[in-house]
Amino acid sequence: MNTWNQIYNPLNSAALSTIAAAIPVVTLLILIASGKVKAHIAAIIAVIVTNLIAIFVFTMPAGMSIRASLLGVVSGFFPIGWIVLNVIFLYQVTVRCGKFELLKRAIGGVTEDRRLQLLLIAFSFGAFFEGASGFGTPVAITGAVLIGLGFSPLAASGLSLIANTAPVAYGALGTPIQGLASVTGIDPYILGAMVGRQLPVFSLIVPFWVVWAFAGWRGMKEVWPAILVTGVSFAIPQYVISNHINPWIVDIGASLISMGCLILFLRVWQPRQLWLSPALRGRDESAATMAAAQPLDKTPLTQGELWSALLPWIIVCILMLIWGNGAFKAWANANFVWNYPVPELDKLINKVPPVAAKPTPEAAVFGFTYLSFTGTGMLIAAIISGFLMGMTPGKLIAEYGRTLKLCAISLITISAMLAIGTLTRLSGIDATLGLAFAATGVLYPFFGTLLGWLGVALTGSDTASNILFGNLQKITSEQLGLSPILMGAANSSGGVMGKMIDAQSIVVASTATNWYGHEGSILRYVFLHSIVLACLVGVLVTLQAYVYPFTMMVLK
Repeated sequence: MNTWNQIYNPLNSAALSTIAAAIPVVTLLILIASGKVKAHIAAIIAVIVTNLIAIFVFTMPAGMSIRASLLGVVSGFFPIGWIVLNVIFLYQVTVRCGKFELLKRAIGGVTEDRRLQLLLIAFSFGAFFEGASGFGTPVAITGAVLIGLGFSPLAASGLSLIANTAPVAYGALGTPIQGLASVTGIDPYILGAMVGRQLPVFSLIVPFWVVWAFAGWRGMKEVWPAILVTGVSFAIPQYVISNHINPWIVDIGASLISMGCLILFLRVWQPRQLWLSPALRGRDESAATMAAAQPLDKTPLTQGELWSALLPWIIVCILMLIWGNGAFKAWANANFVWNYPVPELDKLINKVPPVAAKPTPEAAVFGFTYLSFTGTGMLIAAIISGFLMGMTPGKLIAEYGRTLKLCAISLITISAMLAIGTLTRLSGIDATLGLAFAATGVLYPFFGTLLGWLGVALTGSDTASNILFGNLQKITSEQLGLSPILMGAANSSGGVMGKMIDAQSIVVASTATNWYGHEGSILRYVFLHSIVLACLVGVLVTLQAYVYPFTMMVLK
């Protein structure tokens, strides 16, 4: 079959082509935000719209378009849906065995204050899972834990998404940095260090932002010492590890230090007035929320009860560190893999200048690396935990069946989201959007940062955004006389703020909190937070590009 070259200006007008390229994602976001269309229906409609735009506007052969969509559907379930399914399975097992109640009491033993629980769970604990596994795991786990602690569904979902930003660039043991290095040819240690000169600022800001979003300005001021301890104890290790050790263990090290410092600090300090309501300030979110606002059981845990409550999560941490290890992944991917190059699609589409330096074939391979999938590690952790908590194989199988039924619609939605992301990448639709940002001249440091945000919003992955736009950032920055290291890092740093609005993350959050059908509410809640934080990253990058002494932070 003949190859097909991507076309980035199919309508011979940059403005019209950009508008056409934006139609799929705008359609998806409007349908979800309206609250009148279920997320899975909205996603399916958006898949159809994306195919129509790819075929009739961008001239992609129909057979290729359909195959790209099907590849995305399968890639949506493996690995993203596979993670979500097994995280929820683990959570259901701990609930069924009564261990989640003990975990709630253990956390309540550290602090009953909901604001401080957010810092501990959504920010620090979530950052650990971002560093260990990434790809939706932290939002799924922290959302499930927060809803189990009695937080309202919107609070558990929205605040988990906001908190899971600053660690994302180093997620899954530095996978986004490695992806960026692979397409730019820049040393990953240098890129990781540059990101480490941008994100620590937001590692200080985000804990304050999360508590403010939950409890308002006054509620935030009442716990500012704990917020400062959380942010500083994460930001400083984030900078030191990324600049002086390596980009692979940044989140693991920073999150453990942050959790330890916060827990030690709370032994000597507690707010004068405890905040016990789990609902977002100023929102009446149902009678169930009011019932959940009752104080947690204050009965102290015995040593045995404490360890039994923590056991499943200790097992998860150990297995996630193993599954995130490069040596393990390399061994598993070499010995337990089934690669399926999609016929009449793989290497038959060329990415062309100015997006690529020369015509470059796009791979379209479904890699079924079933052992190294993060979700497989999570499934093994759930099974081991279930056996240690006294569940029989029959009960575990029955619980898995219930979990499948619980997650079915969400899995369909996630797969449809990935179909959109895969098709926009292979058709060149997202590259057209990227080129529109690249045409902003002197303002490029700001808009180039927002390009990273757009990439994550489209693909649901900082890694995918870096692979998609990393080379474009390098080419454009060199043409404009800017540092390609700065703009490559900006793509990743700006991208992290798009994580909270990408459709698959929102579906993961709604699934974890058992709040199906309210994806529009979650999107409306986090959207402004996402844009404002992304713009702040853009301002910082612009200062680093042009204004002394910020320019001294840029690596050469």
